[in-house]
Amino acid sequence: MSRGNQRQVDRQRAQKRAEKAAGGKKKKTSANRTQTLNNKKEQDAEIMRRKQQKAEQKKADAAAATAAGCAASSPAVTTS
Repeated sequence: MSRGNQRQVDRQRAQKRAEKAAGGKKKKTSANRTQTLNNKKEQDAEIMRRKQQKAEQKKADAAAATAAGCAASSPAVTTS
C-alpha cells in the first residue's frame, strides 16, 4: 500500500511507450503498404497485358494456320 501512485505512473509510461512504438511503425508500414500495393497492381497489370498479347498472337497464328490449311487441302476445281 505504500506504493502510492507509482503503479499509475508506470501504466502511463508503458502506454506512452506502446503508442510511440505502434505509432511509428504504423506510419512507416502504412506508407510502405500503399507503395507496395501500387507496385503490385502495376506488376499484375503488366503481366495481364503480356498474357493478353500472347493469347491474341496465338489466335492470330491459329487463324492463319487454319486459313492456310483450308486453302491447301481444298482441291482446285478445273473444268474442261
